[in-house]
Parts: sequence; C-alpha cells; structure tokens
Amino acid sequence: MAVRIVSLVPSATEIVASLGLVDQLVGRSHGCDFPPEVAQVPALTASLIPADLAPQEVDAWVSRVVREQGSPYRLDHEALRRLGPDLVLTQGVCQVCAVSYAEVQRAVANPCQVVLPEAAPTARTLSLAPERLQDVLDDIERVAEAAGVPDRGRAVRRGLEARIEAVRERSRGLLRPRVFCLEWLAPPWCGGRWVPEMVELAGGQDCLGEVGQPSRRLRWEDVRAADPDVIVLMPCGYDLDETLRQYRQVLAEGGLPAWWGELRAVREGRLFAVDAGACFSRPGPRLVDGLETLAEILHPERFGRERMGRQWAPVSGRVAA
Repeated sequence: MAVRIVSLVPSATEIVASLGLVDQLVGRSHGCDFPPEVAQVPALTASLIPADLAPQEVDAWVSRVVREQGSPYRLDHEALRRLGPDLVLTQGVCQVCAVSYAEVQRAVANPCQVVLPEAAPTARTLSLAPERLQDVLDDIERVAEAAGVPDRGRAVRRGLEARIEAVRERSRGLLRPRVFCLEWLAPPWCGGRWVPEMVELAGGQDCLGEVGQPSRRLRWEDVRAADPDVIVLMPCGYDLDETLRQYRQVLAEGGLPAWWGELRAVREGRLFAVDAGACFSRPGPRLVDGLETLAEILHPERFGRERMGRQWAPVSGRVAA
C-alpha cells in the first residue's frame, strides 16, 4: 500500500524524489521547488518574511521573529489534517530554514506517533537533523525505511557514496587552499555543519567553519585576519543569479568593509558564487553536486569546469569593483 507523504522541508522532498516517491507526496512546504513536478503538490506552509529586504534587514527581521515567535513561517494545520498523511517529514536543524519542529509538533499533537484528527491512526512524523554528510546519507535510508522502500534507500546511498569517494580520491595529494564559505553576506556568516566537510573532501581547508558545528555569525575582522585563498559566496537558500544580485546590492550599499578588495582571494581573482539553494543549503542528495562544484572551483586542473555557469561562477573584477 502506498504511503501518503507530507514533506515540510525542501531537503526531505528532494530525498523523497530521489527514492522515486513523488507520486506519493500529498503535501509540501512552500520552499519545496525541486524536482519541478512537486509544484503540483499543495503547499502547506508560507513565509512571513517581507519581500525585497536587503540582506542586513533579512538577518535582523528573522532574528527578531525567531526570538519572539519561534519561526518565520506559517503552517496550515487544517490543510495538514485534511490530507490525512501516513508520514510527515520535518526537520530539527534550523528554525530559519523551514517551519520549526515545535510548530509541527503542535500541528500533529505528538512528535513520534502522529494522531491527526480525520487521519489514519498510524500516521507518524520523522524529523531530520543532519550535522554531517554521513547523517544525510543515513536520513535517506531512514526516509526510505519509513516509506516502505528500504532497498531504494540503500541503492541511492551507494550511488552518492561512490561519487563522494571519487572526489576524495581525485583530490588526494593536491595542495589545499584555505577557503572561506560566506553563508550570509551582511552580516557575515560562515558555512557550518556539512559545508566544512565538503571543503575538505574537495581538496581545501575551511579556515573559519568547523565540521559538524552550526554556521555562525562572524566579525568582519575575523575574515580579514583569516585572509583566505578562496572565498565562496553561498548565501543560504539563494540560487546563482540571486547570489550575484545580492552581492552587487550589498557592495553598492556599503555592506562590505572598505578593505574587502584587499583580501587575497578578491585581489587575486579567487572569489566565486554558487547555487547555494540547490547544492549547499539543503541537506539532501544534491549536496554531492555541491561537493563536485567545490572540487571544480578549488582544483579546475584536476576536475575541469563542467558546472560553471549553472551551479557556480567566478565573480569578476567588474562585479567586485
């Protein structure tokens, strides 16, 4: 019997898709946009973040709302009940990335065995909270098990592990540049959790983030002191075009320090932008695309530039001027 699935976090929706279960997805979050066919599935959440805020304003607004209300998103409890799911996928990693686990708990009444009015009594939730790539792979198998397709989960995992190992082997023995992954442009945040691990696997060393630790707000002086060899712009949730637009906006509005152009990476043309929403922000199968993207950025002589223009781009001197 097919399991009726509601996914309230984009990464979980991508896991569902990788398992070939999109046809069993009956509800999603507003942020679930991949693969494209999930757009036909009803959205059960909405963002409360005002449109057209500058990065500095987004950071301030979200920080205040999370502090005061717990989440910058709204969940339609009634619509969730009407759908009568067997499995509800949520997350416990970040209050900013998706509707909070606490909000889902309120909607379903119990964090483990969900008993929804008008829904099947066997409905349950599965909360994903990965810190490293290994956890993401484990979550793929957990979702597959909960959906009744454990063999598919193991097969997807094997394929991803093979790609990860291929990058690890090809980067072995290469000189490792010092890398700064800028997860938010203003104020600056460094990438955390799985991102520093991806940098290491791709043949670099993350000079400000820590493997398995959350992303964190920095002082600009921390960046200046680190003076990385490579800077990767990956503002959380943004695609490549929006990342470039946000960078230009922050630069034009004076959101970067006067000495930005003096940093080694900027001065020597090793400043890059990536499709963070697809390849870095969401702890799902496409993190492996992000790993391969980083390998191309850090070591094009070994990995080529197959994804340039789609998933990453150098930030030209014209943009940085």
